[in-house]
Amino acid sequence: MRAVKELLRAKRDGGTLTADELRFIATGIGDGTLSDAQCAAFAMAVFFRGLDADELPAFTLGMRDSGTVLDWSDVDRPVLDKHSTGGVGDKVSLILAPLIAACGGATPMISGRGLGHTGGTLDKLETIPGYDATPDAATMARVVREVGCAIGGQTDDLAPADRKLYGIRDATGSVEAIPLIVSSILSKKLAAGLGGLVMDVKHGNGAFMADYDDARALARALVDVAVAAGLPTVALMTDMNQVLGRTAGNALEVRESIAMLTDPDGADPRLMDVTLQLTRALLDLGGLGDADPEAALRSGAAAERFGAMVAALGGPSDIMDRPDAHLETAPVVREVHAEAEGIVTAHDTRALGLVVMELGGGRKVESDAIDPAVGLADVAGPGAAVGRGGRPLAVVHARDEDAADAAEAAVRAAIAVGDAGAGGSDSRPVVAEVLR
Repeated sequence: MRAVKELLRAKRDGGTLTADELRFIATGIGDGTLSDAQCAAFAMAVFFRGLDADELPAFTLGMRDSGTVLDWSDVDRPVLDKHSTGGVGDKVSLILAPLIAACGGATPMISGRGLGHTGGTLDKLETIPGYDATPDAATMARVVREVGCAIGGQTDDLAPADRKLYGIRDATGSVEAIPLIVSSILSKKLAAGLGGLVMDVKHGNGAFMADYDDARALARALVDVAVAAGLPTVALMTDMNQVLGRTAGNALEVRESIAMLTDPDGADPRLMDVTLQLTRALLDLGGLGDADPEAALRSGAAAERFGAMVAALGGPSDIMDRPDAHLETAPVVREVHAEAEGIVTAHDTRALGLVVMELGGGRKVESDAIDPAVGLADVAGPGAAVGRGGRPLAVVHARDEDAADAAEAAVRAAIAVGDAGAGGSDSRPVVAEVLR
């Protein structure tokens, strides 16, 4: 084995590292054998030189093996999961996990927190009083076995090399490197012991990667590396040129998710469409293609699983029947109307995500506290008729009047309105492509 300095020099100069060398680096990142300076040097070398088709799966598996790998061999159902690259109003995980459980799968979903303009699944779930969003491995395993699904955060013993390297990447400006994104996402999913994974890779003006070709390159890499590492995976390219669903903000999104689980007829059509397509793709991977997720939704079976998961992880047992009794509400609720009647023609979706962040519903840095109650509701999508006397552009939920004033101005700037005859519609397909 070459010395660490020689490995770093080789990758810096465009050389290829062996599988054993990459596993050695991953282990060293996780256990502290590599210094912060050496981790940073590796991250920047990969940023500029990349990892080839053999190197990236080897490094990802090394990251997985830096900690505990969960074992579900005693579970008599396919173990399946979904990951999203993040968007504004993306609450699909809250609905998909219980849907998979209701259709005969098991979902140990390792989720994250939001940063910047995109929300995080754990932040949403932590608006539910008592919900343990970071259960230990034993609790996570028990709830998955009893309920069929559990959504929680990454524990210290799950892919610790990823936790260390992500902080280094953030400090060195190398977060955007596709090989490092791929190894970060997949090391955690591989450590979760999955039998199938569906990737929701978003593109558009509210996505982490706005450009379609860039997002597609990420999706292709995720699928290829996951399959090379032994994890059956498909990726759906989904649209993030508008808010997904009608809400953006943590407690508001939990309310919308519960409403969809209990009354699917009233759900936002695009949210329903993308959720069902992702669910069906995942069920197919798990050999459960004959299951009907829409029937599981309409029968109330998925709602029952969500309620059982919340209760099993410390939340209220009546969350499905009395969400408003448990979810915090904002003191200031204000409708934001367009200056004149017209049709919504476009969202600056990233800007709407930033409105939520400025209200206190998101983080500028990881240490920021989250206000669970604030955000936007009843967001009018492209094609909606709006005006002073009619439907609002959105409803602002704010902590005080000053925050509501700023949010009102920002919403008007972020939602474009044209004349009634100017077009504008929500007919853009929410799923553009499936990569296998």
